[in-house]
Amino acid sequence: MSRIRHILIDGYNVINQWDFLKKLKDENLEDARDKLVEMLQEYAAFKGCSIYVVFDAHLVPGSVEKHERVGKINVVYTKEGETADCFIERTVPQLVKMGAVAVVTSDYLEQRITLQMGGIRITPKEFLLEIQNIKTTIKERAKLSFKEQKSTLEDFIDKDILEKLEKMRRNL
Repeated sequence: MSRIRHILIDGYNVINQWDFLKKLKDENLEDARDKLVEMLQEYAAFKGCSIYVVFDAHLVPGSVEKHERVGKINVVYTKEGETADCFIERTVPQLVKMGAVAVVTSDYLEQRITLQMGGIRITPKEFLLEIQNIKTTIKERAKLSFKEQKSTLEDFIDKDILEKLEKMRRNL
């Protein structure tokens, strides 16, 4: 997944595949959507790719396609009568022209269609592992960066004063 430029995610499919989001969805669907988008923020920043999270609104009477930008994430709600799969199938060919495209879904048919259009398929479980690995990498880099920034009194005090302080400490 190193040089992927665009990722399309079937939002409800992923929510239903990740146990912790599925439990959250059962309590509050909006919270589950927000948590997914929140998790993707760090990933998008680290990878430098564009991410589209697509949520079905095809059963919502009178709904029109709606696009929101949440940080670095493009959130799409489909229009009435259009599933996330339809939106993804319509969008992959456009994005493939601009670089590598991946689709995150557990839907086998959608995976096959993605491959036929020149995209890459990623299962929700594979994607969750990738997110967790990146989170670990970011934490490790932050620890190293903090250690490198650590400074001591010696870094700021004149050597003569430092020697005098050392003599005082040792009662000399």
